[in-house]
Amino acid sequence: MEVWDGPNLVGGLYGPAIGGAFFGESMFHRATNASKMAMAHLVDRLNAGGFVLLDTQFVTDHLASLGGVEIPCAEYEEQLAEALGIEGDWSAWDHHREYSS
Repeated sequence: MEVWDGPNLVGGLYGPAIGGAFFGESMFHRATNASKMAMAHLVDRLNAGGFVLLDTQFVTDHLASLGGVEIPCAEYEEQLAEALGIEGDWSAWDHHREYSS
């Protein structure tokens, strides 16, 4: 996810998607709240595409302020197994926006 202010990249986040899981690798910002905007868009896109797990690796104060929670390893393994059995649709957001305009 990228956040642009005109021609300037001001924030975002990246990571791989596998099945119904997205694994956040890094967030960055050059403008206040730009990474939060990227996270909000990512969550909307993942929900639209049927994704069931957003793995942030660890919970920081920043991620906790956005709703991130730490879960026990056994629960994570169950959620991961479920997510890997699902085929998330990354392009569902694009189709949703086409039909809701």
